[in-house]
Amino acid sequence: MTERHTTPKTDAAPAHQPTLRFLLGHPLHLIALGFGSGLSPFAPGTFGTLFAWATFRAIDLALPANGFLLLILLGFVLGIVAIEKTGNALGEIDHGSIVWDEIVPFWAVLWMLSQVMGDNLLWQGIAFALFRFYDIKKPWPASYYDRKVNNGYGVMMDDVIAALYTVMTLAVLLVVVYLGTHH
Repeated sequence: MTERHTTPKTDAAPAHQPTLRFLLGHPLHLIALGFGSGLSPFAPGTFGTLFAWATFRAIDLALPANGFLLLILLGFVLGIVAIEKTGNALGEIDHGSIVWDEIVPFWAVLWMLSQVMGDNLLWQGIAFALFRFYDIKKPWPASYYDRKVNNGYGVMMDDVIAALYTVMTLAVLLVVVYLGTHH
């Protein structure tokens, strides 16, 4: 099962695998490729999501109250620009090595989860598995953005929707667990 499109979505040259030189060649490439986490030769979306998980707590501790929400908003907007530039340079707008679209939405999932559960690694692991599932399966309307909106916004939005599905599923699971322990 592939994590990304294999058909180029731009008029640029055919897609190629980015190198460390490419990553460091422009600040927007560094962002779009998840500070190198997208260079993984296999499952780069999973590695991008792991990068988000690995950096979440440190960033959350470093930011003032509600600073993480501002980071998520700015990361979304910057992601649209970074993905557009990097995707065009790679010849495929949703190239597999572009993982910023996994990072920002998964940060949002972890932030929301932390508001309810604190730093609970079990629930974070469940969130990780759910997010990867929804990101790969792309239930509607994520599938619409994935197939029809061929720009940085579309690339970001399909993962935002995966994050929303993740949060909704986590909410249901948390209610089920809560009800199961309080009867």
